[in-house]
Amino acid sequence: MTEKKDKKEKAVRQPMAEQAADVRRHNFEEVPLGYTPEAAMAEASRCMQCKKPACVPGCPVSIDIPGFIAMVAKGDFNGAIRKIWEKSSLPAVCGRVCPQEVQCEGKCIMGRKGEPIAVGNLERFVADYEREKGEGAVPEKAASTGKKIAIVGSGPSGLTVAGDLLLKGHDVTIFEAFHKAGGVLVYGIPEFRLPKAIVAEEVAVMEKMGLKIVCNAVVGRTVSVDELFEQGFDAVYIGVGAGLPTFLNIEGEQLIGIYSANEYLTRANLMKAYLFPRYDTPIVKGKDVVVLGAGNVAMDSARTALRLGADRVRIVYRRSRNEMPARAAEIHHAEEEGVEFFLLTAPLKFIGNEKGRLTGMECLKMELGEPDASGRRRPVPIEGSEFLMDCDLAVIAVGAGANPLLTQECPDIHVNKWGYIEADPETGKTTKKGVWAGGDIVTGQATVIIAMGAGRDSADSIHKYLTWGW
Repeated sequence: MTEKKDKKEKAVRQPMAEQAADVRRHNFEEVPLGYTPEAAMAEASRCMQCKKPACVPGCPVSIDIPGFIAMVAKGDFNGAIRKIWEKSSLPAVCGRVCPQEVQCEGKCIMGRKGEPIAVGNLERFVADYEREKGEGAVPEKAASTGKKIAIVGSGPSGLTVAGDLLLKGHDVTIFEAFHKAGGVLVYGIPEFRLPKAIVAEEVAVMEKMGLKIVCNAVVGRTVSVDELFEQGFDAVYIGVGAGLPTFLNIEGEQLIGIYSANEYLTRANLMKAYLFPRYDTPIVKGKDVVVLGAGNVAMDSARTALRLGADRVRIVYRRSRNEMPARAAEIHHAEEEGVEFFLLTAPLKFIGNEKGRLTGMECLKMELGEPDASGRRRPVPIEGSEFLMDCDLAVIAVGAGANPLLTQECPDIHVNKWGYIEADPETGKTTKKGVWAGGDIVTGQATVIIAMGAGRDSADSIHKYLTWGW
C-alpha cells in the first residue's frame, strides 16, 4: 500500500506558488514565486532518468536535462548549475520564459500518462539558488587564444555566442544600441515575467569571465561592420533581433494613444515609464485599453496595461482561441488577472476626437475558413457584422520586422525580400566573410531559446573559423 502511494505521489507535479491574481495585477513584481529546495528535490525525484531521454533533443541548446535533474534530486544544487552551464549561459532566463511545454517538457515520457517533469521550474530554481546562496563561481574558461570577436546586440542569441566563445578562450566585446545590455530580455519582456535584476546577474557572470560591453553603440551608424574589422576584431556576430514595429495600415492609426507593442513595452520595461515621474519617460496610461494580437507580446502588453492602471483591457484577435500563438501559461495568467478576450474580431479603423486622440475602434466579426500558409484556419469577414468598440489606448502587437540600419550600411551582407539576413541555417555564416548572424534578424520573431540555439551553432562555427579558417 505504501509503495503504491509513493508512486502516486511521485507522479504528481510539484506546483509553484504564485502571487494572487487580484494582488499581482496592481504590481510589477514577479508572478511565480519559485520552488523551495524541498519542492525542487521532490519534483526532481519524479524523473525516470531515461536511457534515451527525449527531453534533451527537445532542447534547442541540448542541456543535459537528466544529468542536472539527478543532481537536484540529491540536493547537489551547485553541481546542477555547473551541469547546465556546460550548454547554457542563461539558465535563470530560460527557466522563466522558454516554452518548455512544446520543447523539453513536451517530449518528456512522463507526460504520456500524466504530467511531465517541470524542467523549466527546476532550471529556474537551480539558477536562483546559485545566485542567492551559491559559491559565486563562474564557468571555467580555456586558455586565451588571442582572437577577438565583436557581437552586435546583447539579446539572447548575442549573449549565448558571447558565453560560448568566452569559454573557448576568446576575447569578446558586445556592442549594444541601448543604454543597458539584455536586448529583448530587458526592453520586451515585462518585469513581472522576467525581472531586470535576473538578466543583469546573468550578464554579470559573463563580465566576470571577461566579457566587455559597449552600450549606446549603434552598429551601422556610430560604427560600421568594416570598421570593426579595422579595429582588430577577427569575427563579427550579428544578433540585433527583429525590432522594427509592424502596423495594421488602417485608417486612424496616427491618432494619439496608439502604440506599437515594441515602443509601449520598451517605455514601460527598459525606460521604467511605470515609475513616472521618478523616471522621466511618459506613457499614455489608458483606462479602456485594446491590444491587437494574441502572441506572448500581446499578453505582455495587456498585462502591463492593467498594472499601469487600466480599468478594462481587451485582447482583440481575428482568429479563435485554438489559433492563439501565446503560451498557454501566459493566456491563463492574463485571464486570471482580468484581461478580456474578443476573438474572431478584426479592426477596421480607429476613431478619434477633434484633438486627435483615440476614442474608439470600428471592428468586424470573423469566422474561420480553410487553413492558410501558416496552417491556421483563415479568418473570413462576416458581412454586415461591423460594430464599435470604445477605447482610449491601443497597442498593436501583430509582429515586428527587420531593422535595416545595419544591412543598409553593409550591402555585402545579403538579405531576403523581407529584410532578414541570409545566413546558413547550420552555421550562421552570412555572405560576408568573417560575419555570422542568428536569432530573430535571421528567422523573424521566434522564442528566446531558439535564438540561443542559433547562437550556439554560430559560436561553434566561429570557433572553427578562428582555429582553421573560413
